[in-house]
Amino acid sequence: MKTLILGGTREARELADIASGERGFEIVSSLAGRVRAPVLPVGEVRVGGFGGAEGLREWLAGNGIEAVVDATHPFAGGITANAAAAAAALGLPVLHVRRPGWLERDGDRWVRVPDLALAAEAAAALGKRVFLTIGRQGVAAFANSEGWFLIRAIDPPEGAVPPQHELLLARGPFSVEEEIALLIERRIDVLVTKDSGGALTEAKLSAARELGLAVVMIDRPPLPAGAEQVETVAAARDWLRARRDSAM
Repeated sequence: MKTLILGGTREARELADIASGERGFEIVSSLAGRVRAPVLPVGEVRVGGFGGAEGLREWLAGNGIEAVVDATHPFAGGITANAAAAAAALGLPVLHVRRPGWLERDGDRWVRVPDLALAAEAAAALGKRVFLTIGRQGVAAFANSEGWFLIRAIDPPEGAVPPQHELLLARGPFSVEEEIALLIERRIDVLVTKDSGGALTEAKLSAARELGLAVVMIDRPPLPAGAEQVETVAAARDWLRARRDSAM
């Protein structure tokens, strides 16, 4: 069963590794190409966009794809919507893999917001020194903000940035101790992040809790209506196996 995995996440790499080693699967992984040196999954990989839902539909049809797994970042709303639309147009099964979001714990000081614009407003009301951990995309939403910003990303942001800022190019994961040291050293008042979920990037939340700092948490965009969703790689593997077995 020829399967397209829309990836760029740890879950996508793990699923590609599992499925590529099993009988009856031909896996193609697709990366958006927004990170200059991505961690590549095993097997065949394509990099770059498809040209919207119609372009993806044509690519799926032209390459004989029989199933689609959307294991992109929880905030990659555009490709998720395109995958659902393209698969529906061709009558292909599509599964969305989304790790659970983070849950607020005792001692947390979270302010939840639905988008970047409201995150910028909330951060301005909570402190003068802001730690942005939203990736390079979206930084422009803070370009007109006062105060000082520490911007951490894998690659430099494209577009406008806040007038007063420090750019820290780094790839995690980071330990809680490292995050605490960074927050103290840069005298951070408020952390701004996306509800990406997962253990690999959770240390910053533990550090903020330890130091009593405010956190602006940006909520995920919703999945398309009626989307089939699982939260784990194991569940996605079982979904793929069931479709492979039914086709054999």
